[in-house]
Amino acid sequence: MVGTGWYLALAAVVFALGAVGLLVRRNPLIMFMCVELMLNAVNLTFVAFGRDLTDLGGQVSVFFVLVVAAAEVVVGLAIVVAIMRRQSGATADDISVLRG
Repeated sequence: MVGTGWYLALAAVVFALGAVGLLVRRNPLIMFMCVELMLNAVNLTFVAFGRDLTDLGGQVSVFFVLVVAAAEVVVGLAIVVAIMRRQSGATADDISVLRG
């Protein structure tokens, strides 16, 4: 049987991959995917602890994290689309393009 430690180790690896990708890459879409990886690692941690403690609080927390992630995607993609319309090869450093 797979214990909670394995789930936490997997979540740590996924979170680390997302953090490294966020710090290394400059493409806005890749950065948003890395943030989503980090949020999914947190979700895995919540579910693992909820299962270990036999509590539904972990699943409820995952629901709220997914709502925040959906809102982040909507706002983030709107910003990325606005940047990409002005410059085709835009990076995250080109956010100053949105100033009036």
